[in-house]
Formats: sequence, C-alpha cells, structure tokens
Amino acid sequence: MSGVPKLLQPVGDELAIVWEDGKESYLKLTDVRRLCPCAGCAGERDLLGRVAKLPTAPLTERSFTVAALTPIGGYAVQIYWADGHSDGLYPYKKLREWSEHPPVLPALTVAPSLPVR
Repeated sequence: MSGVPKLLQPVGDELAIVWEDGKESYLKLTDVRRLCPCAGCAGERDLLGRVAKLPTAPLTERSFTVAALTPIGGYAVQIYWADGHSDGLYPYKKLREWSEHPPVLPALTVAPSLPVR
C-alpha cells in the first residue's frame, strides 16, 4: 500500500486521489466531512476511555464544499471546508482505508443554507 497521494483534489462531489502505486480513489465529500477526525466532530477520549463529544452545528451544503487543501508533512491533509470548518487532519492511511473499505454511515440530514449576503 502506497502512503502518499500523487494527486489529491475535489472533483464535483468527490475527493479524487491518485496514489503513488497508480491506484485511484474517489471518496464522497459528504462522507469525508462526516468522518472528520477532529475532537469537535469525532469526540475526545478521557482517561477512562469514554468519548466526550460536544453538540455540533448543523451541516449545510457548504459543509461539503472544499475551499482548500493543505498537505501536512507526508502523512495527512488538512481540508478547509466552505462553512469555515478546518480542524481535522485526515491521515492518508485513513483516506486509503476508507476508499478500500467504505464505512457505513447513518442517514444524513442537511440543514437548508442561509442566503449569503
């Protein structure tokens, strides 16, 4: 398994990844955002292993639009979403895992976007 993408970019409603070994992956942006690994989205474990998670803001259409991508070292990418969220670092290893074994996610509810002034 190759660890670092040669190409990583949003294409339509997917994150397109071309890996060093030539394999191509396409992940739905809705899934990538819902799998955000930051403490605010995924929660944070305490010393006893319990996951503490604060309530999150409702997801809107802008929550699934990529504004920018920044590589972090040789192990992850930071995704800046159009709704302002950018706390999660997505390890390349996880992106590859999700592309080969897509996680099963619960049904999605998207709040209506407010008009931008």
